[in-house]
Amino acid sequence: MREVAIIGTSVTKCGELWETSFRELIVEAGIEAIQDAGIEGKEINAMYIGAMSTGSFIGQEHISSLALELSGLNDLYIPATRIEAGDASGGVALHQGYIAVASGLYDFVIVGGAEKTTDTVGGETTEILSSMSDREWEAFFGATFPGLYALMARYHMHHHGTISEQLAKVAVKNHYNGSLNPKALYRKEISVETVLTSSMVADPLHLFDCSPITDGAAALVLCPLDKAKEYTDTPIKIVASSQSSDTLSLCRRKSLDSLLATKKAADKAYKKAGYGPSHIDVAEVHDCFTIAEIMAIEDLGFVKKGEGGKAMDDKLTTLDGAIPINPSGGLKARGHPLGATGISQAHEIVLQLRGKADKRQIDEARVGLCHNVGGSGGTAVVHLLEAI
Repeated sequence: MREVAIIGTSVTKCGELWETSFRELIVEAGIEAIQDAGIEGKEINAMYIGAMSTGSFIGQEHISSLALELSGLNDLYIPATRIEAGDASGGVALHQGYIAVASGLYDFVIVGGAEKTTDTVGGETTEILSSMSDREWEAFFGATFPGLYALMARYHMHHHGTISEQLAKVAVKNHYNGSLNPKALYRKEISVETVLTSSMVADPLHLFDCSPITDGAAALVLCPLDKAKEYTDTPIKIVASSQSSDTLSLCRRKSLDSLLATKKAADKAYKKAGYGPSHIDVAEVHDCFTIAEIMAIEDLGFVKKGEGGKAMDDKLTTLDGAIPINPSGGLKARGHPLGATGISQAHEIVLQLRGKADKRQIDEARVGLCHNVGGSGGTAVVHLLEAI
């Protein structure tokens, strides 16, 4: 297996992009990533693009061919593949791109993710999102994703003493980080009181405990590590790429206070890298809800199980903390454009390891982690990245 590097990266602004089409998002992200890589489009050998549900959101399937055409690469007749794994679609696209280059099958691969979710509203959006859960055993009985994560939050509170104020501190921290990110949807700081007095969505999760519905796209260019320095002075090595899957339904899980797919993916990634969580300088984790970030830092090994809430009290995850989490603002403040989220996370880590994250830059960041989850934990992807 060959070593793989990221040589190009791009992300669009996240938000309710009413004046920007799905097509325009793909073009913006793809072209900017290729330009950042310093290569010509004709050098690309394959494309992988993550998208959760374009057929339902915008009435367009077969977006792999569309993305190839919009990127101006259709005359190359290269393989373009759409990846779907719920809101882990982007992370799985990156995993597949990594495999393609590491195996020697292709030399230059563009991986991306895109979603246009705000063209639907209210109950229609909720119905589409519920398709990431088990329709027969969860969605048909009225379970929503806020409801499923609320069950996990209540279980965590009962068994580990986690309190609503600690959940709120996740949102406060991520909104502060988002205020420093020009591509973030929410660029305004909030308080714990703001979170706790916002409307209840699914007890104990308030409105400000939940990530927003978002449009956006992102892209990366991968190549063999031994070729990377020919194109950029700051290649980022993908040290490990790991994916694990669990049951789709929450009711069949072995645990409600942990996502075992995350734990298994992280264990495999750490084993391949030859080091553990103590070596990570910065991480982007899947905080679709505030409880999700608390469980993530536990499952990834940054703190012991049950101590995620205390980590918020101790400010371990702030920009100047022991393990900075979600400097981009995370899904909570940067935004959660579903199929693009996993690629957006990698984009942030690339910026951090290049030393190009501006006001949210983590000092001396050399090793980063990306953690992307599908649904309530049916899929988890973990990537470890290093500056070289």
